[in-house]
Amino acid sequence: MPEPTLLFVIGPPAVGKMAVGHEIAERTGFPLFHNHMAIEPVLRFFEFGTPPFRRLVEGFRQALFEEVANSDLAGMIFTYVWAFDLPPSTESADRYATVFRARGSRVHYVELEATQPERLRRNEHEWRLSQKPSKRDLTRSRELLLRHDAEHRFNSTDEFAGNPDHLRVDNTTRTPAEVAELVITHFGLPRAAQPARNSAQ
Repeated sequence: MPEPTLLFVIGPPAVGKMAVGHEIAERTGFPLFHNHMAIEPVLRFFEFGTPPFRRLVEGFRQALFEEVANSDLAGMIFTYVWAFDLPPSTESADRYATVFRARGSRVHYVELEATQPERLRRNEHEWRLSQKPSKRDLTRSRELLLRHDAEHRFNSTDEFAGNPDHLRVDNTTRTPAEVAELVITHFGLPRAAQPARNSAQ
């Protein structure tokens, strides 16, 4: 049986990573581990960015990656806000990928980009808010998105140059389902026998 595939879905906040990941999961059967599945429980106890917050989130992610990489699962989808200007962000992404590569697994990167106005619109989408309680203060969430855009770089420049396992998609006008089909075709991902059809908008 082939080793599990790790599919990163990366891009700036509110670009649609979770929605795209959900559509890929529906079609491939790969479980989706979206970023806030680790973040939201920890926020009940510790403030974002504090040392205990980081330790708990990183520890859970690392443990989950190791278990999946050593399992009989076909693959896993992970959504990640990768700040390319921050070395720790790159170090974390590399560490997660190394767990899979050490087993001989495939690691793919889907990078999404969209205009800021479109991302601000998506930032208030009902499904996003239902999955990410910390984003429900819309005023604060909007302020953070704008501030982080000004302070950090969430799309690559030459980091993936020549890497055949990287696909960049402008999904400003594409639906999550359209992007999912593009990704599956591009990387030749296996399809589930009977994919569910509960599409995210």
